[in-house]
Amino acid sequence: MTASAWTDDRIGRLKILWLEGQTAEQIARTLANGITRNAVLGKVHRMGLSVGRAAGPTRAPTKAEPRPRAARLVRPMAATTGVAVPVVAPAMPSPVPEPGGATVQSVGRDGCRWPLGDPLTTGFSLCGNRVERGAYCGAHAQIAYRPVRDTPQSLERLARLR
Repeated sequence: MTASAWTDDRIGRLKILWLEGQTAEQIARTLANGITRNAVLGKVHRMGLSVGRAAGPTRAPTKAEPRPRAARLVRPMAATTGVAVPVVAPAMPSPVPEPGGATVQSVGRDGCRWPLGDPLTTGFSLCGNRVERGAYCGAHAQIAYRPVRDTPQSLERLARLR
């Protein structure tokens, strides 16, 4: 049987350092010689020392900024820079057909799965029109699947290898 790295002296020092409020990483560095941060945490847990210790300083919770919607991304910059910038709306390749009102449970294998509305609201639905490419109808497939701009040939021309 191998000797334990936890001698009586180390356990005593662990108790003192832990109750002083040092972190497990700091204690592991102090004790050294085979004692890792996880070993310190395991020993503290088995000894029940974490119950009597107040929680350490926590980071202030940061409010996650909601991701901007596409409508917010397209805006004139004239107000901030003084230069008039034309606002260009994203081009729709073809008109999007009227939604079929399918739900997540009712859409079949041949139904378009393009989401319509906010999934957290009661009016959320899927397009439901007949699938033409992948999981979407023709109009939604043109939006979802963008053409690859860089082909190996175009990259070779760019590098002037051909």
